[in-house]
Amino acid sequence: MEDIGFIVIDHPEIYLSLPAMNLLIENNAAIVICNKNHLPNGLFMNLNSHHIQQEIFKNQINASVPLKKQLWQQTIIEKITNQGLLLETITKKKNNFNFLASKVVSGDTTNMEGVAANFYWKTFFEHDFKRERFGDYPNNFLNYGYALLRAATARALSGSGLLNTLGIHHKSKYNAFALADDIMEPFRPIVDEKVFEIMQQYEEQVLNTKIKAELLQILTRTVYFKEEKSPLMVGLQKTASSLQQCYSGDKKKIKYPKLWI
Repeated sequence: MEDIGFIVIDHPEIYLSLPAMNLLIENNAAIVICNKNHLPNGLFMNLNSHHIQQEIFKNQINASVPLKKQLWQQTIIEKITNQGLLLETITKKKNNFNFLASKVVSGDTTNMEGVAANFYWKTFFEHDFKRERFGDYPNNFLNYGYALLRAATARALSGSGLLNTLGIHHKSKYNAFALADDIMEPFRPIVDEKVFEIMQQYEEQVLNTKIKAELLQILTRTVYFKEEKSPLMVGLQKTASSLQQCYSGDKKKIKYPKLWI
């Protein structure tokens, strides 16, 4: 059990006993349930995964607005930088994403994230593409990959004792995973890269078992820290732990890995 990170359940006739689910959750595994369209629809996680969880919750709840704005600035700088690196790899051309990243201010009040995203998606695919949650292919591939990334991020944050509902930037009262949506932002290009690879290798435009298996590989993709490399699942845990230390005042920066070297 302790070696299992995720279980994705994608058939209405699958039966999983409560003792098995409890044992999985006690070992900090995430159980993802898919809907009739085969997209991740629900997530079971450990709610008591850290020995000083109340203290961590208190630090997170009491985090100052300037701190949250600085953390969001760091996050968006990392996201734009990673988008630029991936775009250069795909197009074989230099771009100005480093410049855009350098212009991100505290809280990203000038919305450089949006500026970068507009150029990113216009350039990423050769055909006309509009990034939409319920849009046409390859949005269905991207959505599945992002849902897996979101679950992996939420699992890592929960494992560090953090409250997923309380975000840094995302604040919708309907969003139970606002913090996961914040912290996953710099990792999104990992999904984009995988979807681009799939499009080069397969003609299918339907999210079938083969495509899902390809997308699941993002969870074990290698990411790079200064002195070590690790699978994405482990890297997310390091990032989540550093965020927890930012809330406690022990650190000033979130530890995001490099996605490419």
